[in-house]
Amino acid sequence: MHFLNNIKKIHFIGIGGISMSALAEIVLDRGFKVTGSDIQDSSIIRKLIKGGAVINIPHGEDNIIDADLVVYTSAVKEDNPEMIKARKLDLPVVDRASFLGNIMKEYKNSIAVAGCHGKTTTTSAIALVLKNAGLDPTILLGGELDSIGGNVRIGKSSYFITEACEYMENFLKFHPYVGVILNIGKDHLDYYKDLDSIKNAFIKFARLIPKDGCLVLCSENSHAMEIPLLVNCNVVTFGIDKESDYMAKNIEYNNFGHTSFEIFKKDKNMGMYKLIIPGRHNILNALSTFAVADFFNISPDIIRSTFSIFNGTHRRFEIIGKSKDITIIDDYAHHPTEIEVTLEAAKKIPHNQIWGIFQPHTYTRTKLLLDEFANSFYNADNVIITDIYAAREKDTGLISSKDLTNEINKYSKNAIYIERFEDIAEYIKEHAKADDLVMTLGAGTITDLGPLILHRLQEN
Repeated sequence: MHFLNNIKKIHFIGIGGISMSALAEIVLDRGFKVTGSDIQDSSIIRKLIKGGAVINIPHGEDNIIDADLVVYTSAVKEDNPEMIKARKLDLPVVDRASFLGNIMKEYKNSIAVAGCHGKTTTTSAIALVLKNAGLDPTILLGGELDSIGGNVRIGKSSYFITEACEYMENFLKFHPYVGVILNIGKDHLDYYKDLDSIKNAFIKFARLIPKDGCLVLCSENSHAMEIPLLVNCNVVTFGIDKESDYMAKNIEYNNFGHTSFEIFKKDKNMGMYKLIIPGRHNILNALSTFAVADFFNISPDIIRSTFSIFNGTHRRFEIIGKSKDITIIDDYAHHPTEIEVTLEAAKKIPHNQIWGIFQPHTYTRTKLLLDEFANSFYNADNVIITDIYAAREKDTGLISSKDLTNEINKYSKNAIYIERFEDIAEYIKEHAKADDLVMTLGAGTITDLGPLILHRLQEN
């Protein structure tokens, strides 16, 4: 890593984050000394400590001792005591995205998967295809994948794959040889002015791809399809209903909501493929995966066999368990579009009723997309809204979960607000029936609710 010449010790502020921890693992593997800090302990942090990192909880200025370089995540602000100390000591300080971008320069075949939705699943699928093809990729994920033992895999080849998040235009610091844009839509409006500014960011991302590289675009997203005439690289498209370079046809669903379909490359039938993850949106993710793999001349047989065993990452339509014939499913969906496609996938599974339990993520997103959220639960028979997960924000009093509940009821009249997770679990125990699907949705602590519901259902 040439950009780390003369660097021996790297300190990560917020090292427990899914991406930060992956970067820490990579530099540990390269022989650098790693220190870090975070606000709370986790299994990820314990794994890093076992690998040789020295980590302190919580943040504190004394944690910076002897660091040659400080890396920080977007959630860390300038008033963080370690940032203050690093500035005072005049240490080199770099943000997570820039650090990752510099690592990408080391790999000829770097792949970056962008889009407002579906990044983790698609990145994971592409990564496994590369791995199963014997290409020994280095992999960075925004979720945990059992088949690589977590969120990072360190390979020894020229292949590197990562998610490319558009938040704060972080993906513009990357160096992709192949880029995927799954979709473009309204999100992160606490940073972006409007949809046009979001589209402009994706255009800039696409222009990072060199002439001999490849851009993979979803033909079903009109915003993405504005890009081909604005870039100077190979461009291929994928879709189901729109004419594309790679298309899925003759789609069938089984009783688990899993799909089988034929993939066509132009007019050539590439055979039948099966997924064990549900939903039409995952067919699109699979098509983008096929397009990337085909660019690298990977055999369709390897792609087919990978699809047949790829069960996704944690928190993406993850079945938590079943009790009294009630199935508990957890999903990361925290945007209206994600809620729609997740509930649509659930609708394909034989069921009695669908319960959508949603924890809104950030006040800004909830306020600016309020009407979209209110319209996104139409495939749920019952909706429970709990308190907003603040994440990086503070409560200004301008929006609440009760406001969202009221908006949903203008359309469907099936939503209630319940504050405490314990009370939600009790409500489900009292009201859910056999063959119901209970889905916890959101990017925050809502993931803790599924096991709580399951435990409550199992009580005598």
